[in-house]
Amino acid sequence: MKKPTRAPAGSSNKRIKYIFVVGGVMSGVGKGITTASIGKILQARGIRVTAMKIDPYVNVDAGTMNPTEHGETFVLDDGMECDQDMGNYERFLDKDLSRANYMTTGSIYLEVIQRERNLEFGGKCVSVVPYIPLEVISRINRAAKLANAEVVLIEVGGTVGEYENILFLEAVRMLRSAHPEDVLLCLVSYIPSLSAGGTELKTKPTQHAVRDLNSVGLQTDIIFGRAPVPLDKKRKEKISLMCGVTEDDVISSPNADSLYDVPLNFEKEQLSDRILMKLGLKPRAHDLAPWKALSHTIRTSTKEVKIGVVGKYFDSGDFMLADSYISVLEAIRHGAAAAKRKPVIEWIESEQFERDPVSVKQLSRYDGIIVPGGFGARGVEGKITAIKYIREHKIPYLGLCYGMQLATVEFARHKAGLKGAHTTEINPATPYPVIDIMPDQKKNMADKSFGATMRLGAYPAAIEEKTVAFGAYGKHLISERHRHRYEVNPKYIEVLRQHGLVFSGFSPDRRLMEIMELPKSVHPFFVGTQFHPELKSRPLSPHPLFRAFMKAAAEKGK
Repeated sequence: MKKPTRAPAGSSNKRIKYIFVVGGVMSGVGKGITTASIGKILQARGIRVTAMKIDPYVNVDAGTMNPTEHGETFVLDDGMECDQDMGNYERFLDKDLSRANYMTTGSIYLEVIQRERNLEFGGKCVSVVPYIPLEVISRINRAAKLANAEVVLIEVGGTVGEYENILFLEAVRMLRSAHPEDVLLCLVSYIPSLSAGGTELKTKPTQHAVRDLNSVGLQTDIIFGRAPVPLDKKRKEKISLMCGVTEDDVISSPNADSLYDVPLNFEKEQLSDRILMKLGLKPRAHDLAPWKALSHTIRTSTKEVKIGVVGKYFDSGDFMLADSYISVLEAIRHGAAAAKRKPVIEWIESEQFERDPVSVKQLSRYDGIIVPGGFGARGVEGKITAIKYIREHKIPYLGLCYGMQLATVEFARHKAGLKGAHTTEINPATPYPVIDIMPDQKKNMADKSFGATMRLGAYPAAIEEKTVAFGAYGKHLISERHRHRYEVNPKYIEVLRQHGLVFSGFSPDRRLMEIMELPKSVHPFFVGTQFHPELKSRPLSPHPLFRAFMKAAAEKGK
């Protein structure tokens, strides 16, 4: 096996250090936030870090996964459609990641099979072991090298003991066997409680998870006890005794009021010192002051701002709903913190406005409304009804991708006199296709080459001066991330402008409309974006449009 890629000359450590994060007992235990938080506290110590996600799915990427089952599909600058935890890494580390930081079972097997077909194995019998784990290790080293990282954090999806991630655990074993001093293994394990107050914590499931790791040749170094309440000394002692780690290496990970408290909670137990010691890295300056200030602002902001999110499936009771829109939710929280407000976010089912149009009046209770991205016909007329009410009653509005397209449809119908206007995604026979596939994309659609019709990743946009958008960004050229097929139809841009709609952002060649808005003289804040600004919002640097939207909502709330 090849040695890990070495860091540049002059680095304080000669070899890359690896921190693997695996989950025990159950899924959804918080591996992603734990990984991001470890990265944050190491970053605060002056360590160059990067983070990766391994998904144990045969899907080559996350673009074909249902968000109500898997969670949000997060899009990177380079167009990679990946798991929502990549968004957590970017938000916590305040870094743009690339497709090199994400892999799935499908992408690994596809790469190895393609290499075999290209005769790159020199006639060898290509077996699952060791070639699949070796490809995993190769990709980890490649990502670390591209990021010039001293420490690379790798979250292994799934739960210890499952068949799906066994080959990734084998990659950990092989890497650790070759370089034991460079590899750290962390287990995030659920500690259930049988008491109503959450105090009767049970460690037996965690003991079984550690045994599962032992069975594949791995011993955990640090155990994060995810529980409703902090772990007491007795529980730490028992986990230490039964799982073969020191008591100091059992880290309490209780439920937190804010995700952004988690790194601070870890540092209360000197976690970064433990990690630096175990990896043989020298202690450096410790600066979590900006993060502490953020946590303080979130904790002490008591004035509420009420935000409604209008969409479909919101009445299903699906517990994955928040995960489907996690970047939107976090961007709202970032903007609210900047406005020193406590966000109260409520889901609004758009279909109710189709069944009972009068019920749209309930939107007057909100300080701001967001219509997020989406696909499909269900609930669309309800969304358009909601947007009409929001526009006419001057409620701050932010439409994201589909939310911009439907706002354009609403304006075309009710202000520009284009009765029956629609998007051809929903009604191909509409007399006024104000939202449509661009001509050069239609051939690919006819050939069912859907991948060639979707705009994915970062694209530049020019911003018109003296507009709401320019007031938010403060610059003429921006770069934003996209995930869509349909665009504002150039044939209708002029008629929409004549009736008062402003296209304040557009592609540099002016073919594609990126931002639509209403002037402040007619509405306090009414903005729609063809892109997804939520994907680039960070807790310490909220996205300009979310910052401006939340400021307008806070003003209405007064």
